[in-house]
Amino acid sequence: GTLGGLGLALGLWRGQAALAAAREDEEEKELRQRFMAPPVSGLGELRRRRRELRSRMEVLIMETQAEMCRALADLDPGASFAVDSWERKEGGGGISCVLQDGEVFEKAGVNVSVVSGFLSEEAARQMRSRGKSLKAKDGKLPFCAMGVSSVIHPKNPHVPTMHFNYRYFEIEEADGTKQWWFGGGTDLTPTYLNEEDAVHFHKTLKEACDKHDLKLYPKYKKWCDDYFYIKHRGERRGIGGIFFDDVDSPSKEEVFQFVKSCAKAVVPCYIPIVKKHCHDSFTPEEKLWQQLRRGRYVEFNLVYDRGTKFGLLTPGSRIESILMSLPLTARWEYMHNPPESSKEAEMLEVLRNPKDWVH
Repeated sequence: GTLGGLGLALGLWRGQAALAAAREDEEEKELRQRFMAPPVSGLGELRRRRRELRSRMEVLIMETQAEMCRALADLDPGASFAVDSWERKEGGGGISCVLQDGEVFEKAGVNVSVVSGFLSEEAARQMRSRGKSLKAKDGKLPFCAMGVSSVIHPKNPHVPTMHFNYRYFEIEEADGTKQWWFGGGTDLTPTYLNEEDAVHFHKTLKEACDKHDLKLYPKYKKWCDDYFYIKHRGERRGIGGIFFDDVDSPSKEEVFQFVKSCAKAVVPCYIPIVKKHCHDSFTPEEKLWQQLRRGRYVEFNLVYDRGTKFGLLTPGSRIESILMSLPLTARWEYMHNPPESSKEAEMLEVLRNPKDWVH
């Protein structure tokens, strides 16, 4: 009887093990279909550590990348994304998805990176200048950083450029304590002002923030207007959205849930605007104004953007992915001033004096 019972228990255990393995295979297949490429940490590792925040964040950024790429590809069926998986010898890697010279999008990139290693002196200095007290061990600071980042430059001047980025950072100090924080945001850069689009964009972001705390949208909207400021021009890069950095409270889980809501809002806040305007007619003069505005975009990214600076200062970082945010074409004209009370002057006015779009 005992042997029979053992045999039965063994049979049951084998059955359960087979079921669990089948379930894992199914899960793996589903994950593989959800993403644009196999994740940097590997599917097995993500599944093993599925409850850890680092793994959940990696799944979120991979999903966000795939959702945005699929939504863009649906609007530009003649074009396709080049999908590049790359490795960084210092640790980690990433997946760059770039669509170039389509009918609707001149250049659209959606990048994921999951990197680890030691912070360079320069990068650590940049963080300390933001008030981080980082205690290195033998001059070394182990770090882990991951994020999804996207910039979309459409062909039509009536379709705005859009940028979003959501990231997580972890640093281990000399005594073993870990500092962590989240950062990110989503913002819109139109060539011509369309109030209805501006309201839709800001309202969608406000709804994502309001689920968590009503104070977040006004706070992060102002932060966005202040951050994307081209000081030497006295104007903002665009009409803003939300932006935040170094967020490490109230708790890791709560901040992660907030970031998740923001990441899930990127497709609904932008794609309807593209659909609405991608077939609008435009003149050569309007195209010229778009090229000049793109020049300003480049100025901000190369002179002020913290993410670009951090990337360029990180050893082994992939320059092509960092500079993916730059447009395919742009223009700088000497002393260009739009005529008074023109559509172009109206756009400049909003860039110099940000508006409240949702009240």
